[in-house]
Amino acid sequence: MDARVPPVTPLHEVDPTILLVLNLAGTFVFGLSGGLAAVRARLDIFGVMALGVVVGLAGGITRDVLIGIPPQTFRDWRYLVVAGGAGLVAFLAPRWLDRLGRPILILDGAGLALFCVTGASTALDHHVGGLEAVVLGAITGIGGGMLRDIILREIPIVLRAGLYAIPALIGASIVVVAYKLGIHGLMVPVAGIGVCFLIRLIGIHYDLDMPRPPE
Repeated sequence: MDARVPPVTPLHEVDPTILLVLNLAGTFVFGLSGGLAAVRARLDIFGVMALGVVVGLAGGITRDVLIGIPPQTFRDWRYLVVAGGAGLVAFLAPRWLDRLGRPILILDGAGLALFCVTGASTALDHHVGGLEAVVLGAITGIGGGMLRDIILREIPIVLRAGLYAIPALIGASIVVVAYKLGIHGLMVPVAGIGVCFLIRLIGIHYDLDMPRPPE
């Protein structure tokens, strides 16, 4: 998109510093989940840090590649450092992090909510269609975790357990529908983040899964 064209989504109303901090926080939490998965798979320190980077950055990179723009996270060294640092923390303190399993799941849900909304907003800023923007928003949130499981030779957990992809799709849909209806303002991304996070919290609390075919 031409740099002279202003953003079409409400996220341009958010202070860039605040948005950067939130994105880095989400990247760090996702990186922790990737690092912990690598520790459990008995990878070495490079593998742990690499998987932290993959989970922290892959969703946004996949979105940008599908949109056809240079990956945003490659233009800011802080994302790579934060994701790699999260992997290093997972390598150095896996037992301590395991004891924080529920809080990390909650923070992961917050990262999912933030990324699905920013992902959909980025897609709309580059004039992607509504349905495609919803999908790209969800990919931003769940893409890293799916790639993590593929690297570890597992069926992606988002496809077999947990209420994870649905909240991301709903959060992204709120942003896209509001845009299509001409509704603007900071409350649109806040609503998308809040609804996605709430549904994810309900899934965590009640250990909910999507329906499966009968055996």
